[in-house]
Amino acid sequence: MIIVTWNCSGALRKKLDQADSLNADVLIVQECEDPSQSTKAYREWAGEHLWIGNNKNKGIGVFPKSGNSVQILNWSGTFKLQGMQTASASTSWATEDLQLFLPFSLNGQYNILACWTKGDNSQIFGYMGQFWKFLQIHRKELQQENTIVLGDFNSNAKWDKPDRWWSHTDTINELAAINIESLYHYQSGERPGQETEPTFYLQRNEAKPYHIDYVFMASQLLRRSNLKLGEINDWIAASDHIPLCVTINT
Repeated sequence: MIIVTWNCSGALRKKLDQADSLNADVLIVQECEDPSQSTKAYREWAGEHLWIGNNKNKGIGVFPKSGNSVQILNWSGTFKLQGMQTASASTSWATEDLQLFLPFSLNGQYNILACWTKGDNSQIFGYMGQFWKFLQIHRKELQQENTIVLGDFNSNAKWDKPDRWWSHTDTINELAAINIESLYHYQSGERPGQETEPTFYLQRNEAKPYHIDYVFMASQLLRRSNLKLGEINDWIAASDHIPLCVTINT
């Protein structure tokens, strides 16, 4: 089973050859346009896909290939911070308030959460803070076997701030508490914030590398999975991100 996540930097309809070169069983793409409102060729390529977004030009698409099938998981809920002496509405939130998350089932075997974390209006709970909020609501769902959480998180431990309990490090520690870990770090032995392989090049500049895309997996999947990152020279013309390709030995 090959699962790929890739932020295509828009206009996926013009990059279908590159997408096909990944030979994925399911391709999760951030920053792609809605096939239903795009070209005929793109709609036909997309097939029985899933897509969410704030506008037709940029969202998350899930594209199963080679006879694989996907079904959206209708995760919805709320969470409220307890023990605070305030009536502020900011202490509670709902799944629908958070951006962007697309939970789905792959072949009825894997529960996958596709992510493209974005800044909310205040920016205080932007990026990893959005995922932290999602985790507080859906911890139970994420604890299921064969869970995979992957995508563009726009986050790295090196940007942690000491007064935020929803920092990158605190969030991955919460994932570890429910037996979900980063495949890259499991495989490489590197510490968060000290990654040697970038997944993103700011302004497509090789001198501005960052590691902000991740594949987190339930612990029982880590031992039989392998992660390979794309090569910058193969992908920089198409996107400022490189694809992350996961092979799961079934």
